[in-house]
Amino acid sequence: MLPELRTEIPGPRSRELGARLRRAESRNVTMVNAGWPVFWERAEGVNVWDVDGNRFLDFTSGFGVAGLGHSARPVCEALGAQASRLLHVMGDVHPAEAKVELCEMLVEMTFERWGVGSGKVILGNSGSDAIEAALKTAMLHSGKPGVLVFEGAYHGLGYGALEVSAMDFFRTPFQSQLGRFAVAVPYPYCYRCPLGHGGGFALEGGEFPNCSSGCLESLHGKIMAEIERREIGAILVEPVQGRGGEIVPPKDFLRLLRRICDEEKILLVVDEIYTGLNRTGRLFAVEHSGVVPDIICLGKALTSGFPLSACVGREEVMDVWPESSGEALHTSTFLGNPLGCAMAVASLRQHAQPGVAEKVHAAGRGLRMALQEIKAPSIGQVRGLGLLVGVELTGPGMSPASVTAARCVQEALTSGILLLAGGRHGNVLSFTPPFDISPDETRFLTELLERSLA
Repeated sequence: MLPELRTEIPGPRSRELGARLRRAESRNVTMVNAGWPVFWERAEGVNVWDVDGNRFLDFTSGFGVAGLGHSARPVCEALGAQASRLLHVMGDVHPAEAKVELCEMLVEMTFERWGVGSGKVILGNSGSDAIEAALKTAMLHSGKPGVLVFEGAYHGLGYGALEVSAMDFFRTPFQSQLGRFAVAVPYPYCYRCPLGHGGGFALEGGEFPNCSSGCLESLHGKIMAEIERREIGAILVEPVQGRGGEIVPPKDFLRLLRRICDEEKILLVVDEIYTGLNRTGRLFAVEHSGVVPDIICLGKALTSGFPLSACVGREEVMDVWPESSGEALHTSTFLGNPLGCAMAVASLRQHAQPGVAEKVHAAGRGLRMALQEIKAPSIGQVRGLGLLVGVELTGPGMSPASVTAARCVQEALTSGILLLAGGRHGNVLSFTPPFDISPDETRFLTELLERSLA
């Protein structure tokens, strides 16, 4: 359904709640001003209703979580059934059956489905947890502390995850407390090529050429130089950079990393917390390149709305962890929470259904084509895979148009659309809508953006 606004945005009830939150919450968490935020009351499908009765069209899926739609019925039914029986367990001592089922499903949908053997799982409560479990696994596996990461990477904000994230905004205030085990090399960012091979160009349809003869050869040299200089035990990478600006690398990028890891006997760890579970038009984004990682990290859409994550690795890699003697080396109070596990099982069953990935691929292609038709000089590029789409806004000389992006997000809100801006400079409009977004809803968005950017 299209937006329906009953009051000004934000309405009186949202403004009241904003004032109350401002007094009680750290001022760094939620931005509260005259035009922001609205407070959600309920959500269904692609729509969100606020406390003032306004209906919004959600092009964020709540940070990419609700790909199956807000309040997806099978997930809600699983939550209700589990909540009526059991809310909490002792996850690493006396678990629930749902934990067993979830771990088995994760192994079946990854390494067994890829035909490379079996796998094992470490559950967590957030994306950061999954990343840090992977970092610990890599250390136990190789004994080498170094991790090679990529500029513009976002892997979470816990201190371990923050060390391997390469976005200055999040790192700089805490730099003196961070470790020194990560080293960042350029991520293939074809629009703004960091390796001196042009930039700002694309093939018809928004796809980039295969840059293996130029960009990737330069990148290969930089990676090998760092491996020779440091004790690198793992390469950690996003198959498509999400928060970094929906940056889609050349098709051979992950294949290059896989080859390097095989030759140097180090682990390839992929962060699919954002891209995983059909967001890019494949069940997992690595499948676009046919690469099988050693470890895959999942979160966000895993449960469709509950804080739970997973680090899933090849069995021989994960078995570097010692057998539990009753005290786990890596655990938490809420590990394997039965509510989250039940929701994840229901969510994975939906994601595994035939046709879901194809639906996302078609909807994403329609969204990108509609965005490309907008006539606005500030649109530098439209890019993405599936329903992970970014519009990079630029000014003179390709300068990042961060102020324009922020204005678009605010104007979208007041017109009934939930939208976010991302990228390294905050100048990329980010689109991660639920999978059932319709052509009419896409048209409403693009017409609004065309007026806003005129």
